[in-house]
Amino acid sequence: MSEPLTCYIYRSDRKMDYYLYLAEKDVFDEVPPELLKAFGEPQFSFEFALTPERSLAKEDATTVYQNLKQQGFHLQIADDLLVEQQLALKSLN
Repeated sequence: MSEPLTCYIYRSDRKMDYYLYLAEKDVFDEVPPELLKAFGEPQFSFEFALTPERSLAKEDATTVYQNLKQQGFHLQIADDLLVEQQLALKSLN
């Protein structure tokens, strides 16, 4: 079993169901500026201990774990919603 890695989850204020996982809280240095610009202002959501063996709802834990170790971040994109559905849901909020 791999050593747990604390990861910090931020939601996008511009794009519904877009989440940025960071290896260090509030450290965005490794995230490309273009990505941060498109993502918008990151809103801290929560933190948890991640291992490759952990079950995640929408992401492969091994991929997230490797991305955090290698590049310091992971982007989760809501690929199961159509753009029209995203816009409709956003108008309800």
